[in-house]
Amino acid sequence: MSLNKALLIGFVGQDPEVRYVGAAGSQNSKVAQFRLATTERYKDRDGNVKENTEWHNIVAWRGLADLAEKYISKGTQLYIEGKLKLRSWEDQNGVTRYQTDIVADKIDLLARPKDAAVEGARQMNQQPRPQQAPQPQQPVVGPEDMPGDDLPFNLPPFYQNE
Repeated sequence: MSLNKALLIGFVGQDPEVRYVGAAGSQNSKVAQFRLATTERYKDRDGNVKENTEWHNIVAWRGLADLAEKYISKGTQLYIEGKLKLRSWEDQNGVTRYQTDIVADKIDLLARPKDAAVEGARQMNQQPRPQQAPQPQQPVVGPEDMPGDDLPFNLPPFYQNE
């Protein structure tokens, strides 16, 4: 019996890089790659709060790559289940390099970063309008103000790799 399983909750460090891979003339597969930061906070012997951030390379295939392309961006908080995969290659100097990836089997969106358009609208709403008659300001409603989120927390089976 053996088990290769990784469970992570963290924040995306960069927008996913999405591409198609496969031989010419064959069925291409979509793959998304991005980095996820997990941070451990603890107190040292002197009572000082310390932080240790680890960066993980995430690889998502097919339906999960679609999800990453549509809904994931820098700052998004995610729950990821996957397996560890070690890959190696030779660099330009002939040195063998190694990298451990998390190949995602499941991705749940926990929170999205603030929408830049909503933030911009809030800032514009706070600036005075010199050439117009004063109008009552309407609050800008953003994603964090909504009672529910239109993004799935539990994705349909077709978003999960088999």
